Amino acid sequence: MASSHTVLMRLVASAYSIAQKAGTIVRRVIAEGDLGIVEKTSATDLQTKADRLVQMSICSSLARKFPKLTIIGEEDLPPEEVDQELIEDGQWEEILKQPCPSQYSAIKEEDLVVWVDPLDGTKEYTEGLLDNVTVLIGIAYEGKAIAGIINQPYYNYQNNEKQKLREHRNEAKAGPDAVLGRTIWGVLGLGAFGFQLKEVPAGKHIITTTRSHSNKLVTDCVSAMNPDDVLRVGGAGNKIIQLIEGKASAYVFASPGCKKWDTCAPEVILHAVGGKLTDIHGNALQYNKEVKHMNSAGVLATLRNYDYYASRVPESVKNALVP
Repeated sequence: MASSHTVLMRLVASAYSIAQKAGTIVRRVIAEGDLGIVEKTSATDLQTKADRLVQMSICSSLARKFPKLTIIGEEDLPPEEVDQELIEDGQWEEILKQPCPSQYSAIKEEDLVVWVDPLDGTKEYTEGLLDNVTVLIGIAYEGKAIAGIINQPYYNYQNNEKQKLREHRNEAKAGPDAVLGRTIWGVLGLGAFGFQLKEVPAGKHIITTTRSHSNKLVTDCVSAMNPDDVLRVGGAGNKIIQLIEGKASAYVFASPGCKKWDTCAPEVILHAVGGKLTDIHGNALQYNKEVKHMNSAGVLATLRNYDYYASRVPESVKNALVP
C-alpha cells in the first residue's frame, strides 16, 4: 500500500521506472533515425527530439503522481498535450523495500525540488558517442541534493553489439552481457545501487573533463593537477560514473556552463559512496528552486583524495570563476 511508504521513497521508486522509460525513448529516437536536432545557443548547445520527448515523459509522469513537486527541466518547452504513451506510472518495488533514512521520513511532496536533465551529453548523442549519454533525475530538499537516479540508455552498448554479431554467426545464445542500458540510484544516508564501486589504483591521477566545452581556464586547471592521464568525455553524469567505477580519480571543470540539472543526481550518487562534489572554490552546490541554474564557479569532484585536487586549483582559476 503506497501510503505506508514515505513520500521520498515513493518518489525515488517512481523516478526509477520513469528513468527506465526515458532510456527506452532515447534508444527509440536513434533507431527511428530522425534526431530532429535544433541549435539552442550555439553549435555545441543542441536539443534533439529525444531531449524533448524525454523531458515531457519525465515531467508529466512525475507531475501526475506528485502534483505538489517543484520540477525544473533543462528544456524550455511550450505547454502541450502529452501523448499517453509517454506516461510511466509504475514504480520500482525493490526501492520500496528499502528503509527511508530517518532524517527524510517526514518530508512532504511540496518540500522537494526535482532537477531533470532529459539527455545529458546531447552533442555526443548526435555524434554517435552513445555511451556518453545519461538521463538524470535529481531530488533536492532544503537546497541539498538528497536522492538521484541516472539511467544510461547505452550501457553495455559495445557488448551488446558484439553479442548481436555472435548471434548472427550462431556462435552464442543471448546472455546477460547483451542487456542494454542500466539505472543507478542513490539516497543519502542509504547508499547508491546499480553499479560496482571501484577506485583508481593508488597514486594514479586520472582527470576526466569536458570534451566539447574546453577553454584556457579548463586546460590550465587540468594541467595543475599534474595528471597521469586526461579523459575528455561528454556528460556530467558520465563523468561521475567514471569516478565511481575507477576509470578516473577527479572530474575537473573550471568553467561556467554546467547547470544544476547536470550535477544534482550525479552528486547524490557520488556523496552516497563517500565522494565529494563542489564548485572550484570548494563550496557545496545549492539546489533550492530559486537558485540560479548555472554552476558558474565550475565543478570539482572526486571519489577519494578531494583535498589533493582542491589544493592544486590555481589562484588565477579561482579568481576568474565567481560563484
